[in-house]
Amino acid sequence: MAQHWDEQYDVVVVGSGAGGLTTALTARLRGLSAIVIEKTELFGGSTSRSGGTIWVPNNLYLQEAGVEDTYEQAKTYLDSTIGDRVPDSLKNAYLSKGSEMVQYLYDHARYFKWEYTPKYSDYYPELPGGLAAGRAVEAQLFDLRNLGEDINHLRPSGLPTKGMVLKSTEFHKVNMITRTWIGKVKALKVGLRLIRTLLTSYKPTTLGEALVARLYASLKAVEGEVWLSTPFNDLVYENGQVTGIIAEKDGQKINIQARHGVVFASGGFSHNQELREKYLLHPTSAEWTLASEGQVGDVIEAGVKVGGKIDLMNKMWGTPTSAPPGSSAFMPVAERSTPGLIIVNHNGERYINESVPYHEFVDKMYENNTENASTIPSWIILDKRVKNRYLIFGIMPFQSFPKVWFEEGYAKAADTPAELAEKIDVPPENLAATIESFNTFATNGVDEDFQRGKSAYDQYYGDPTLKNPNLAPLNKGPYYAMPVYPGDIGTKGGFVIDESGGVVNKEGGTIKGLYATGNCTASVMGETYPGPGATIGASMVFGYAAATHMAEKSDP
Repeated sequence: MAQHWDEQYDVVVVGSGAGGLTTALTARLRGLSAIVIEKTELFGGSTSRSGGTIWVPNNLYLQEAGVEDTYEQAKTYLDSTIGDRVPDSLKNAYLSKGSEMVQYLYDHARYFKWEYTPKYSDYYPELPGGLAAGRAVEAQLFDLRNLGEDINHLRPSGLPTKGMVLKSTEFHKVNMITRTWIGKVKALKVGLRLIRTLLTSYKPTTLGEALVARLYASLKAVEGEVWLSTPFNDLVYENGQVTGIIAEKDGQKINIQARHGVVFASGGFSHNQELREKYLLHPTSAEWTLASEGQVGDVIEAGVKVGGKIDLMNKMWGTPTSAPPGSSAFMPVAERSTPGLIIVNHNGERYINESVPYHEFVDKMYENNTENASTIPSWIILDKRVKNRYLIFGIMPFQSFPKVWFEEGYAKAADTPAELAEKIDVPPENLAATIESFNTFATNGVDEDFQRGKSAYDQYYGDPTLKNPNLAPLNKGPYYAMPVYPGDIGTKGGFVIDESGGVVNKEGGTIKGLYATGNCTASVMGETYPGPGATIGASMVFGYAAATHMAEKSDP
């Protein structure tokens, strides 16, 4: 009996983040019909909540900016960071198809406009092939009026910017508003942008919102479809191949045919506490994730049922997170490089270079977590000087931390380190000794314990007016403390894919008609994180690869 189809498309995409939108956009540009289904009421997924950069080596925007990069240099860097955890074929595909994707979208997608992020270093620039100049590019500022009524369905970033719109190229300069003239000038520019936004109909956005909005607007310009509030239910698997999906729309189950393929691009399982407990290191909590809601790993079960192979399920894109009252979890990126700010365990001791890439920080939190010196949570410690010089958790210099932070016990304040230690239940003598030692390092400009400030990556968010951009003494009360946990921006385990994004089966072949990209796959980055935007970049690249593969197969 023939399968009944309620809707028919060439390509059916599950998930509306950067990977899903890129897949559908590429399919449409190559002449295929495409539909994106999204289970929530908002499109954009975790991409909307991200910094919106992509890490794609040797792309045209790097070339235009004069950044010297080659395929060979980038491959050397991937080998030195990822090693042999993923096959060469996948790393090679990422590098070749990545630069190809950027060029293709630049040539054909209406709103695809990006820019190089100067000096946003690779995460390990000192390793062979690494670039201190960085390989990150970000979407240019975007006027949301281009979305029309769809603006109401864009997932908001959730960043605590109080109405300010900042590009990543601007943030670290604005963070120096009290320290450098360029910081003051850049802050003035951002302030004027805010005034324009308040006084006119102008609706600018940046970062992850801009990335998603540009992809979405480009997709709509070529008549691509996106259905919201349409959860995936199951695959349709017939005669040894995936032919479509079962979804739920308006309370009814519908069958959607995928003539050329189904692409899973729906994220990982960050919000599934049961799967977190099963696969990830303990302790773990869905309350610590920055991933968008709805990412519960439902597609993984469906893919495994038809023979899909999975890997890296015990890994996540880790980041320390903290959740002030009334806010979702916050990702302290720049804060950890801020001079005069340290992070200690429950023994009142530093255990890491605070400025390391965020995924490595979480790895070290777990590695150093012991019964006698717990690191979960760890404590961010800073003083009044730091508070008055830099942005901390979105709070401007000289602006008080919200009273509710202290009333609900999230933040602690005290006039001396000893008093602060009592409030966070760490040995006062240990915290005092840690601060005294750190202050000596700051005075000398060398962190003798953890080499903070040595890497070009550390220095990106540092203070260029100091001998060591990441070191300054803590000696001006009051002192503050806030907890940080081993959170994530998404899990990174799932389907093993080939160089075209095809889902690999347990015998080593591929499942006909089934593709995947993004955080529901076993990441091409393996167990590490080479540079800013490596997760979004990979999601877009293999979404592009999947759509291109389907288009090429459909050619007569």
